[in-house]
Amino acid sequence: MLSRAAEALYWMSRYAERAENVARFLDVSLQVTLDLPDAHGDPWAGVIAATGDEELFAARHGAATRDAVVRFLTIDAESPNSIFSCLRLARDNARSIQEAISSEMWEQVNKWYLLVRDAASSGSVLNDPHEFLAAVKEASHLFVGVTYLTMTHGEGWHFGRLGRVLERADQTSRIVDPKQSLVLARPADVVPSPDEVHLAALLRSVSALEMYRKRYGTIEHQKAIEFLVLDKHFPRSIRHCLDKGQESLRVIAGTPSDGAGTRPERLLGRLAAEYEFGVVEEILAGGLHEQLDGLQSKLNDVGMAIFETFFARRPDAQVVEAPVAVDAPVVEAPQ
Repeated sequence: MLSRAAEALYWMSRYAERAENVARFLDVSLQVTLDLPDAHGDPWAGVIAATGDEELFAARHGAATRDAVVRFLTIDAESPNSIFSCLRLARDNARSIQEAISSEMWEQVNKWYLLVRDAASSGSVLNDPHEFLAAVKEASHLFVGVTYLTMTHGEGWHFGRLGRVLERADQTSRIVDPKQSLVLARPADVVPSPDEVHLAALLRSVSALEMYRKRYGTIEHQKAIEFLVLDKHFPRSIRHCLDKGQESLRVIAGTPSDGAGTRPERLLGRLAAEYEFGVVEEILAGGLHEQLDGLQSKLNDVGMAIFETFFARRPDAQVVEAPVAVDAPVVEAPQ
């Protein structure tokens, strides 16, 4: 497979996954503001902090109000992590490799982008953000399903899955970190219990509440963190994402089960082993924030190694070729 096509598939999936995660996280944050009294702090600054775009938001909007945050994360074309920006980039990448994806995939990502573009033009997002965010999440589920069912599960499909699960692991860590810190604050005079509200919101943010309740029943802080970080089978847990990323990397590289593998495989393998043998008590005792910060840094290292190994151009020292104009994918470094 051409490295250009592989890179576009990888980033198309990353940006599509990021758009869905922003929609889910923002939708749950809107619900939390209804569940907790106004006296319980300002949740909107924490929403922006989870994206890592505090400086840009402050420069463009100042104080973190509901409408400013919703606009910044949904339809702001200058916000790198807004739903609109992510889907524009996902669509650009898909358009550049229509020969490598199914027509159904292209149609779905295009419809998804047009849905958001039309909402941005009409300004309807601020009037009913929940309806808009629900439509974004549904379109994402359709895109993932269409990709699974209409694309051959070969090298290209694995590049797409690799991008999706690495982005999902990163986004899960960014959602868990600020939400669990609100639980640990434990103000005693707020009803309903902020522990219950924020833990339920944390689980809903990654569509995990129902599966968690089937496993554990009552919502407890340690069990919730264990489920989202270390569970082997839940598709949005960090461990599950790392495991699936390993599988795809081995297929792409063609590495035998007993082989050392490429540099991305070694980096991701070491990271996955940390979570395969991790113990939630030790993670919490050592500091969950520090653990998740380290995870995000290591995922960035894995992403850079993937670029250098599979996507970076290696000019032939013997032959100098004239540059060829191609419809190259639009990519950015992981946020």
